[in-house]
Amino acid sequence: MALLLRAVTWGLRPWRGYCSRAPQVRGAEREGSLVPTSPGSALPRCNLNLHQSLLPQGQARGLSKGFVEALEAVVGSPHVSTAAAVREHHGRDESMHRCYPPDAVVWPQNVDQVSRLAALCYSHGVAIIPFGTGTGLEGGVCALQGGVCINLTHMDQIRELNPEDFSVVVEPGVTRKALNAHLRDCGLWFPVDPGADASLCGMAATGASGTNTVRYGTMRDNVINLEVVLPDGRLLHTAGQGRHFKKTSAGYNLTGLFVGSEGTLGLITSATLRLHPTPEATVAATCAFPSVEAAVDSTVQMLQAAVPVARIEFLDDVMMDACNRYSKLNCSVAPTLFLEFHGSEQALAEQLERAEVITQHNGASHFSWAKEAEERTRLWTARHNAWYALLALAPGYKGYSTDVCVPISRLPEILLYAKEKLKASGLTGTIAGHVGDGNFHCLLLVNPDDAEELQRVKTFGEELGRRALALHGTCTGEHGIGMGKRQLLREEVGPVGLETMQQLKVMLDPRGLMNPGKVL
Repeated sequence: MALLLRAVTWGLRPWRGYCSRAPQVRGAEREGSLVPTSPGSALPRCNLNLHQSLLPQGQARGLSKGFVEALEAVVGSPHVSTAAAVREHHGRDESMHRCYPPDAVVWPQNVDQVSRLAALCYSHGVAIIPFGTGTGLEGGVCALQGGVCINLTHMDQIRELNPEDFSVVVEPGVTRKALNAHLRDCGLWFPVDPGADASLCGMAATGASGTNTVRYGTMRDNVINLEVVLPDGRLLHTAGQGRHFKKTSAGYNLTGLFVGSEGTLGLITSATLRLHPTPEATVAATCAFPSVEAAVDSTVQMLQAAVPVARIEFLDDVMMDACNRYSKLNCSVAPTLFLEFHGSEQALAEQLERAEVITQHNGASHFSWAKEAEERTRLWTARHNAWYALLALAPGYKGYSTDVCVPISRLPEILLYAKEKLKASGLTGTIAGHVGDGNFHCLLLVNPDDAEELQRVKTFGEELGRRALALHGTCTGEHGIGMGKRQLLREEVGPVGLETMQQLKVMLDPRGLMNPGKVL
């Protein structure tokens, strides 16, 4: 336990808003020939020489030439890089957390190489940071102790498709959109949709969900089995090798342990996922409301009436204004619901009628139904681009996103609290949420050069998380804990819950080298 606590506290940092510095690499730094992701991708910049006094003594140790050569012996020289730009790209995600680059980045091509890399790093006491697409929002890829970032995107095969069993096995480089494109002619799809075209194994690691959760569930509901390389290089199949059953009551739920573990217990090298039949027909809609309460009341009443809505998303008036500008919509600037229904043509007609009656009872107006695929895509693209629509309101500002989830009966209360708190704090922000499952996001604009504003944003996020806990909810519905919500996790699960998690961590990672400084 002491080993773990030292590892956790060693990685703590003052909260900061943008990519400002990272551990300086010492020793031989070779310019790798590999680009970080796709050709032409923009690389976020960070100054490797700033604020070195903030580093704990001994952290910025770098890697020896011999160790880098050992990495090259495993994956080949072209698949190892210590180039500054590559390391910077891998030292941050889409969150406001500053950039902490690893000392080296490697691209394994298969699970055997991942196993050998893990064993090599672990035997030399070098931190291991898994990397997928880098679309996280809680600093999950930041290399707080330097170490080796293992980029798994070159492992991009769909290993096995079992359409009769509604399952598929994918490697970490397969993204949500790539899988659904592959499934297009099978009459099946994978519905978990966090918005970003994220790695499916990364989505499992963060316990992701998204707009379809209200009908199809989260990643926790749709992962059947995982192949995991443990920190010491051993290979684990959490439900048994090759198994893809509908249900089981055999032993401990190891799959559930690794879903949402955020790379702190091992490296997920394949995921067996549950597939769903493609809906016969789909209809989307938007409708505006006179108030936040009216929109949320409609949501609750539709769920109570067992209307089988597939998506039900809330955007406040500020967010709708931003989406109108950015995505060229013509929606009312008012609290708005985006809805989608799946089923047969006959079933959809009934669902739409029931939904319309409920929403009109709560004062809804400006209905816009979209049956054609092109118009539906336009609406949901606007919803998924809400983050970029917000950033477009203030060029040069940074975006900060936090999420909480509460029992749906408490949703009106916390949404009103969030709106009032934003106004009282003088922050510019919006609310968008998956209100069908009680989960919503506060998206804020922040001046990265204003330390006082950054502190107000930090305080707002903490107070919103604590209000969610007070309402018997959780401090994060889908973003994860990462770096920023560790204290809130302690408050959420209590001392015994936290100690149990620490004991599990120590059992699997006794040296505290798997993605250190995250979650616990």
